[in-house]
Amino acid sequence: MKTIIASDIHGSAYYCGLLLDTLRKEGADTLLLLGDTLYHGPRNDLPRDYAPKEVTAMLTGLTLPIFGVRGNCDAEIDQTVLGFPIMADYSLFLAGRRRIFVTHGHLYTPEEHPRLCPGDAFLFGHIHVPVCEERDGLLVLNPGSAAIPKENSPHSCMSYEDGLFRWIDLESGEVYQEHRWEA
Repeated sequence: MKTIIASDIHGSAYYCGLLLDTLRKEGADTLLLLGDTLYHGPRNDLPRDYAPKEVTAMLTGLTLPIFGVRGNCDAEIDQTVLGFPIMADYSLFLAGRRRIFVTHGHLYTPEEHPRLCPGDAFLFGHIHVPVCEERDGLLVLNPGSAAIPKENSPHSCMSYEDGLFRWIDLESGEVYQEHRWEA
């Protein structure tokens, strides 16, 4: 099963469209959203083609399963229009013998989180910068931001399938980083 993982769409219809193009191109079975889906937030400039209603229609029109967690810019009203769960602060997924702890990153961080086991993965968004590193026995991952990347990183998402994480530039469609994880 292949999953596309994205964070920080921030209401950009343009980058949500590129994300959905990537989802189809990759032949993904599921979509995992790491928060900050519709609203741009008070600290961010408006992203390209800011249109939360369009993003809502694009995402609710998908027929594949969508999983999500709540970002610091997400609100209860967003949950009522999206039609798939986004209000959990975190979620856990099993991958072989390992767990993937999924969160936005504003409440739980790679340094402050519920107890995880060595070899587990910590997957988060929030900082708008791609991350792939080992910290204290955990694999720490961030897909970067779909709409408002920081630190000169690309507009990006990730794919995950059979222990392989791949970072994809949404504008070029190219894979720019890969990491094999022993799940």
